[in-house]
Amino acid sequence: MQDSFMLRAIDLSIENVANGGGPFAALVVRDDDIIASGVNRVTATNDPTAHAEIVAIREACAKLQTFQLEGCDIYTTCEPCPMCLGAIYWARAARVFYANTREDAREIGFDDDFIYQEIATPLNRRAIPMIPLLRDQALRAFRLWRTKPDKLPY
Repeated sequence: MQDSFMLRAIDLSIENVANGGGPFAALVVRDDDIIASGVNRVTATNDPTAHAEIVAIREACAKLQTFQLEGCDIYTTCEPCPMCLGAIYWARAARVFYANTREDAREIGFDDDFIYQEIATPLNRRAIPMIPLLRDQALRAFRLWRTKPDKLPY
């Protein structure tokens, strides 16, 4: 069954390229049912966050009316980039199956190694300056959250 889900994701990625999109697709699957699918929509929507995994996660969460995908597997045609990996962890997916590697993606011009390197770089040495500002004022929201009795943790 796992192969059939990945083959479906691969077919979607090929269709997306034929339709002018990027070569990436993803599925969210639970109990052998496809809950959602997504293809890379970055250029189609002018949204740099519209990676296939993000699109699929958003659709799955909307359908399931939850912000966590516990018990769901993600099938993606490429090893997730740092943004998608973060989203997968936040969504609490059970497993990730991937086809192409990030090295394969690099060979066709999708190189996210610099992001992995930036994550490990101290804030004051990153390529995009990270400048602290008004932390004391912003901590008020965190203090409110900490003491909020009816919060929904995530």
